[in-house]
Amino acid sequence: MTVLDLIGSRADVYSIPPDTTVHDAARYLRDRQVRAVGVTDEAGRVAGVVSQSDVSDKVAAENRCPAWMRVSEIMSTRLVIVTPDRSIDDCLRLMEQHGIYHLLVVDERQAFRGMLSVTDLLRLMASDEKARADMLEAFVFERL
Repeated sequence: MTVLDLIGSRADVYSIPPDTTVHDAARYLRDRQVRAVGVTDEAGRVAGVVSQSDVSDKVAAENRCPAWMRVSEIMSTRLVIVTPDRSIDDCLRLMEQHGIYHLLVVDERQAFRGMLSVTDLLRLMASDEKARADMLEAFVFERL
């Protein structure tokens, strides 16, 4: 299974421009019920990522005013990026190696295609395990 198999059917790609205020970014995250959002330039290329922890660690904890700050001041720029053809197993390894919860997905033109979260991967693994359990149950009870 690849990244495209998992996120290819998503209708929405959440992103904000770098000049978005931190206050507006926090509301954007809350309204869409996501923990992180891509920050993209005018050409649609990913420039960074802003997460709830960026807001709390870099703004709230330092008692800075989120109404005036721009996400470009707090976004993470050390990015781990994957392409849609990347395997899910590779994605799991990357998240573990880098201690991160989101991977940014870009296409061959480097345009932002969305994010793959650890929650996405956990849901996939859980559904796979359920399918395996259902097959085993059918096999066992069919024999009885």
